[in-house]
Amino acid sequence: MQEIRKSDKLANVFYDLRGPVLQAAKRMEEEGHRILKLNIGNPKPFGLDAPEEIIQDVIHNLPDSEGYSDSKGLFSARKAIMQYAQQKHIANVGIEDIIIGNGVSELIVASMQGLLNNGDEVLVPAPDYPLWTGAVVLAGGRAVHYVCDEQSEWYPDLDDMRAKITNRTRAMVLINPNNPTGAVYPTELLLGMLEIAREFNLIVFSDEIYDKIIFDGITHTSTASLADDLLIITFNGLSKNYRLAGFRSGWMIISGARHKARDYIEGLEMLASMRLCANVPAMYAIQTALGGYQSIDDLVAEGGRIRQQRDIAWEALNSIPGVSCVKPKGALYCFPKMDKDKFNILDDERMVLDLLEQQKILIVHGTAFNWKSPDHFRVVFLPRPEDLTLAMSRIDQFFRGYVQA
Repeated sequence: MQEIRKSDKLANVFYDLRGPVLQAAKRMEEEGHRILKLNIGNPKPFGLDAPEEIIQDVIHNLPDSEGYSDSKGLFSARKAIMQYAQQKHIANVGIEDIIIGNGVSELIVASMQGLLNNGDEVLVPAPDYPLWTGAVVLAGGRAVHYVCDEQSEWYPDLDDMRAKITNRTRAMVLINPNNPTGAVYPTELLLGMLEIAREFNLIVFSDEIYDKIIFDGITHTSTASLADDLLIITFNGLSKNYRLAGFRSGWMIISGARHKARDYIEGLEMLASMRLCANVPAMYAIQTALGGYQSIDDLVAEGGRIRQQRDIAWEALNSIPGVSCVKPKGALYCFPKMDKDKFNILDDERMVLDLLEQQKILIVHGTAFNWKSPDHFRVVFLPRPEDLTLAMSRIDQFFRGYVQA
């Protein structure tokens, strides 16, 4: 019998956050090992529960959740998102400018499928959240990675962005707050990126899923609040700010120069209709989440649990000889750098597998985020302080004796 093979469209699509290293961890768990997972930004397993009032509202509305909703989502949920857009100073957003999806991931894929023809290019940050690159490639496009500069707080290099634009470039992606680096972009930088988009007539895709997970008194600026002459699509959801990753409830807000993109918007609406609608019970969480008490503010404030865990991880990583880390200003991750010469790192995925085998700690290698050099890794700082301190101690112990043979 002839082997059944996957589509050629998947040939260059990678998502190593759930790749071979995770499979190795699963095998070890099946053998009885306890693995501390610092690989995925999934708050619930670490005791970071969603607000109880959200759960109760979803339960209350379950009897009304059995049928399909409007393909763009429940009116009440979209109304709450519209009001949130107003709070973020995104101008002229109406109910019909909002599409709710089964998590932001579904909407990212749809936004690329609806836009790109074969060979079209999209500027994507390096490092990036790898779904963006995968979605571009799956849609037949080419992800062109612009450099974020570690020496400048991981901010995008505007000259590098401009130099990589061709006549096939259709859009730019920015992730702010950034996954995996934790960078939070100042207004001046966002304005510079928007000026490039304006100069080359690019669509702007702004991934803002961590917009409430901000440290050190920094203010997050929504990209779409800074321009109404460009088409800007803003992505957000419940997974991180409200610790509801499993609900898979996210949204896109279409703002700015919609009159220049009627055909594209029709395509997005068609894709929304083809999947009928997003998960209806989860949509009942949106209005309560956005309108209720914002408990995330307590968690990221000085003395808050997530803020404390950020500090523990950052300080511990910087204390390891041969490891350095820019202080994350937002999100849930550290993205430290290894001294390649000291540790003789030729293959960062192998380093991660060695750490897993020796210390039972699961992290993600930096090249999984489309960073070209095998000299970084990403650590999630979600575990409780005592567990995180233990994990950092094991990582320290690993590197103090590690040289890749």
